[in-house]
Amino acid sequence: MTTSGSPGSTGPVTSADSPAPAATVAPEPAATSPAADATSAEPLLSASGLHVTFPGRHGAAPARAVDGVDLDIKPGEIVALVGESGCGKTTLARSLLGLVPPTSGRITFGGRPLDYSARGLKKYRKRVQLVLQDPSGSLNPRHTVYDAVAEGLRIHGYPGDERAAVADALARAGLRPPERFFLRYPHELSGGQRQRVVIAGALVLDPELIVADEPVASLDASVRGEILALLLRLRTELGLAALVVTHDLGLAWNIADRVAVMYLGRIVETGDVEQILTAPRHPYTQALLSVLPEAGGDEIVLTGEPPDPSRVPRGCRFHARCQVLAGGEAERVGVADACRTRDLPVLDGGGASQVACHWAEALGASAR
Repeated sequence: MTTSGSPGSTGPVTSADSPAPAATVAPEPAATSPAADATSAEPLLSASGLHVTFPGRHGAAPARAVDGVDLDIKPGEIVALVGESGCGKTTLARSLLGLVPPTSGRITFGGRPLDYSARGLKKYRKRVQLVLQDPSGSLNPRHTVYDAVAEGLRIHGYPGDERAAVADALARAGLRPPERFFLRYPHELSGGQRQRVVIAGALVLDPELIVADEPVASLDASVRGEILALLLRLRTELGLAALVVTHDLGLAWNIADRVAVMYLGRIVETGDVEQILTAPRHPYTQALLSVLPEAGGDEIVLTGEPPDPSRVPRGCRFHARCQVLAGGEAERVGVADACRTRDLPVLDGGGASQVACHWAEALGASAR
């Protein structure tokens, strides 16, 4: 990956350590990742009973964007939060970052409740950093790469050598030699290089966890593989934990240790990535997986749109679109009425495989 020379440089700039394109990247499944050693560790970031509601307009009912979520992320673990647009996953991520205060529930980091004072949030955001979807929108076009990466150091009053810290962050993000990029502006970089600059801006503060919201959605297929490989390498080298927000279950397979599938403000299935993506139990997860190019069998097309979050239906919140209920399978195992009328409990935030589905529970009980 190359760009034209920057002011004062001679010749092209190459990211010498860029990983192979997506076609040749084959990240290891979660079972072989370093996070496997942390399965018994205490959560680094934890949400319990989290609700985020937004007031309705003109007296309408409030929108329940996040409607009861428990979620734990352990040190060195990568968790993929997966779901359709509008399911509440970005609102959940913003709440975990302290950008959207929860209406109720509790967030802890390192075992301590999140402090929502200005000083407390500033301290917290040094340890938890955000990587946004669109690097072009994340970077100020008037700032050089150096200034973009150094901004966090200046906000937090970094006492050390700023130039060395910026160079180290750029090198860790795969932009080498880093000095060649200092005077570049965002428009002089490729999309993949811009995303690496955003990642470098997050790494420069030595965070313990990053929240990546659709980190490769705006990139070309070949560059996506490079960025995913970079994130995996950073986890291995630095022990970084990550919450990756995505609608792409294929991305989850390539990068995550654990998957949490979200629908209408609540996590409906969670567990190890290999287990969830090879043997999904919830009809919604099955529908999401069926549209992947490599998925076998027929594509499951869901009818309609997700319900309005201000009018969450009774019973299973997926029942109005559920292919299992519509096809009569739920009736055959005797849970059709429960699907329509009986609410399901909030899933535990830990790493155990869990599903919030009357039909899946009935099948599991009959198998036992």
